[in-house]
Formats: sequence, structure tokens, C-alpha cells
Amino acid sequence: MRQVYVNGDYLPETEARVSVFDRGFLFADAVYEVTLVLEGKLVDFAGHMRRLRRSLGELGMAFALTDADLLEIHRELIRRNDIEEGLVYLQVTRGAADRDFLFPAEETPNTVVLFTQKKSLLDSPLAERGQHIVTVEDLRWRRCDIKTVQLLYPSMAKMEAKSRGADDAWLVKDGYVTEGSSNNAYIITPDGTVVTRDLSTDILHGITRQAVLQCAEDLQLRIEERPFTVEEAENAVEAFSTSASGLVNPVVMINGHEVGRGKPGPIAARLRQIYIERSRASAV
Repeated sequence: MRQVYVNGDYLPETEARVSVFDRGFLFADAVYEVTLVLEGKLVDFAGHMRRLRRSLGELGMAFALTDADLLEIHRELIRRNDIEEGLVYLQVTRGAADRDFLFPAEETPNTVVLFTQKKSLLDSPLAERGQHIVTVEDLRWRRCDIKTVQLLYPSMAKMEAKSRGADDAWLVKDGYVTEGSSNNAYIITPDGTVVTRDLSTDILHGITRQAVLQCAEDLQLRIEERPFTVEEAENAVEAFSTSASGLVNPVVMINGHEVGRGKPGPIAARLRQIYIERSRASAV
């Protein structure tokens, strides 16, 4: 049975409790981060903490724990649950208070929850095969740069993809791909350029995205951060997505159109390899 962290206590998962008045439950008034674990160590931890602080700041949510506190909690959960490969999930809410659209008093204690998931991420059959993607309209709220727990629409998009026989959905706004349902989206043009949406409130500022773009730059690949159309994606020579859980995940079909030769391409494969190597070397 997993040990989880709830508000300062390590508990068996069956004993973990959060108030029914918690604002994360009532209003999705909460932010989260998911950090990759490789060989028992945390990948891109500092980047996840920077994004956590940014999300909290954008929502005006006070938070007392330091990055050092959170690192200790992450490591303790990895130790207690014997995680060699998988994920640590962190969620911070504005706390529990009587239901009111107005925020509670600033001194209201946060609710802080962390738990682990054992998951095989390096040996991925999906990455070997390549993802089949469909596109759906992007109907999310317009602050997608804040990593909140408002994930109902992405969940619906994933379910639509599943109902259409696909692995995942890419979201489209005004004819242009914003990102995947839970990942950043990329194409590679016939001249070898890596294209991904530029940072704005339309997409999540992915930690894995940042690391993979650095890998691409080090390989001296041309990079364009700009919107791209669904038609461009369908006619790309390669496509892929990035996320903490998917790493670099090739895309081989979009809306029934084969991408390139319909197989994972060499550039995505090379970026995945380099990202894994660097993640192992820099994990804490």
C-alpha cells in the first residue's frame, strides 16, 4: 500500500483525507506539478518548482513550504514507496473554507497532497509504435499557462480521442494547434525545422518542452516557436509530443493521415534518447 503525504503527515493511502470544503474540490482552486522519477531520482525538479511558484503567484495563492521542504517530501515518498521509475504528483489548494466565490482569508492553511505512481516510462510500447492523434476544438479557459487542476476538458478530449480509435488529442484554436491534451505538440517540416507553439497564455509552459528544445538546439536543429495549422501537422515529415510522463513521444498519424512514413522518425527518436541521457545525469 502506498504512503502518501497530506498536510504534514505520511499516511497509508486508505487513511488519507481532505475536507469536503476544500477549494480544490469545490472550485478547482488548486495547482499541481508532476515530476518524473528515474533511478529513484527527480528529473527537472528545480524547473517544476519554478513553475509551481509562478502558478501560485498568478492565482494569488500564498504558500509557506520552501523548495527545500518540498524536495525533502518528494524524496521521502520515493524512499517509502520504493520508486525507481515513475512519478511524484504534488497538489496545492487554497485550503478549506465555507463555500464562497470570494477567496478565504489569506491565513487559511493550504491543503498540500503528494503521492507517487510506479510507472514504466523508458520502455514505452507507445513510443515504439508512435501515437495516433486526432484534433479537437480547444475550449479550455484562456489561462492555460497556469497549471491548475481544471482538467475536465482535457479529460473529455482524451475520451473523444479514445472513442475515435486514437491515442490522444491535439487541441485546435482558430485553425492552429495549441498543444496536446496533456502535453506540448511539435512538428518537423520537410526542411528539418522543429516547430512548436510559442509561449503564451494559450499553452502550458512545459518543463520537458524547455529541456527538449535545448536538446534540439544542441543538435543544431533549426527551431521555430510559432503556431502551426492542422494541415501543416498532417503534412509534416515527423511529429511528436513532450511531457513529464511521455518524455518525447513520436506521433505517426493525425486525423487518419500518416505523418511522414507512418513510423516514428529519427529526429524524435534522437531527441528522446538525448533527453533521457541528460535526465539521468542531472536528476537529484
